[in-house]
Amino acid sequence: MKLLSVVIPCYNSQEYMKYCIESLLPGGEDVELLIVNDGSSDKTTEIANEYAKAYPSIIRAIHQINGGHGEAVNTGIKNATGLYLKVVDSDDWVDTRAYLKILNILKEFTNENKSIDMFISNFVYEKEGSKFKKVMKYDDVLPEGKIFTWDDIGKFKKGQYILMHSVIYRTQLLRNCNLVLPKHTFYVDNLFVYVPLKYVKDIYYLNVDFYRYFIGREDQSVNESVMIKRIDQQIKVNKLMIDTVDLQSIENENLYSYMLSYLEIITVVSGILLIRSGTKQNLEKKKELWKYIKEKDIKVYRSLRYGIMGRMLNLPGVPGRKMCIGAYKISQKIVGFN
Repeated sequence: MKLLSVVIPCYNSQEYMKYCIESLLPGGEDVELLIVNDGSSDKTTEIANEYAKAYPSIIRAIHQINGGHGEAVNTGIKNATGLYLKVVDSDDWVDTRAYLKILNILKEFTNENKSIDMFISNFVYEKEGSKFKKVMKYDDVLPEGKIFTWDDIGKFKKGQYILMHSVIYRTQLLRNCNLVLPKHTFYVDNLFVYVPLKYVKDIYYLNVDFYRYFIGREDQSVNESVMIKRIDQQIKVNKLMIDTVDLQSIENENLYSYMLSYLEIITVVSGILLIRSGTKQNLEKKKELWKYIKEKDIKVYRSLRYGIMGRMLNLPGVPGRKMCIGAYKISQKIVGFN
């Protein structure tokens, strides 16, 4: 059994996948790299096969009919032989020093017959053309140098979230919680990190800037104009987060608070994009989303709708929507997201 499986979903990734793969090779024989080619029509297939041939004990190339990012991750989970699992998108990369530190700690746990459910590290927004690089850190809310539980965490700030880029999950935990991401759907990384959280007991945090999250391409799924075009998929993921996890079943107050906060930001993003689109149809979709949440969980609805962000999102009329968009633009500059 390998120590770590790294799933690399690839779709027409010929221009950048090599950089991603090369950044992961220093893990050596402790790691398996699963290049999941999701029905690409460019040279992704050839590149994946070349790497698998060059590193047969480390790299496996898996080719499938196009099913979207979520289905590529599903395939990776099914085929993983590692004790732990990490997803690295093909246009992102990892820092070598941080990578080796993480592997050493995971190896120590294994040698000592210790097991954790989730390993957390920092990630960096590598925004194209930006001098300022935002680092998502957790040293002010998570204990360092020891295994801990949800009881030990502090209160996360607004804008501070554990994303897919931050986490390494125990592979069997992902299987035990029956995580299956929807096909042909963008933004499923939110489901990947959110759904398993209620099953997580033991956690470890290492304060290193491991994952480098590249943003800035015009065709990228997190580009605002692209997100507005795909707003129905954002709403779909938003609703699936509500449907899949019953927040009222979570007994730990710290975990409940964090997951509610995560759901809040996803809902706010949905609402902001619907407002930004400027169409009457999408403003109706915003109303429908709030109605959906209310019908599913009245307690969650009240927390989201009447919190600061929910109130801002629902300021009345054109002036209210302009104020909401203004606040959104300021937060974009401060945080550095796309």
